Amino acid sequence: MRKVVSGLFVSLDGVAQSPNEWQFAFDEEMGAALARTLETADTILLGGVTFTEWAGYWPTVTGGEDAGFAKWINESPKYVVSSTLDSVEDWANSTLIRGDLATAVNELKSGQGKDITVAGSPTLVRSLLELDLLDELVLLIHPVVAGEGRKKLFTDDAPMKRLQLVEARPTSSGVIIVTYRPER
Repeated sequence: MRKVVSGLFVSLDGVAQSPNEWQFAFDEEMGAALARTLETADTILLGGVTFTEWAGYWPTVTGGEDAGFAKWINESPKYVVSSTLDSVEDWANSTLIRGDLATAVNELKSGQGKDITVAGSPTLVRSLLELDLLDELVLLIHPVVAGEGRKKLFTDDAPMKRLQLVEARPTSSGVIIVTYRPER
């Protein structure tokens, strides 16, 4: 059975929204962690907001330091979970998931292939965790308080969910990469 794995940048105060506005460093260890995603996953889950933001950017990247990731994400099958989008045809290899999230994700998990990664999409990550569909949560915790009214990964009224620590390691820039698995 395939695993659903999410990797998110978060601040010390739990902010996951717009990491480009508060992420001050990107080091080799973070790059290696993200490279492992490219090696271990071949399918991508996205929420509607992330899809809309990324569909306007990644298909246009053909060179530079982001070219490898752009090639991977553009060629990989992408499944978009959204109740507001009518179409995802403007980004190749994208399929809109309608209906029951648990059924759709369980079908993907039971299919052939490598892991399924959740790209960005903190709202989707919360839903997957609540529905017991997320197998691993990797957080790249930055030593910064992002504040300023940005959205946090978990809302104040989120239900309690116990997680097991799998691994924690600091990076040269002070980011801590933490991997958790939900207790089941």
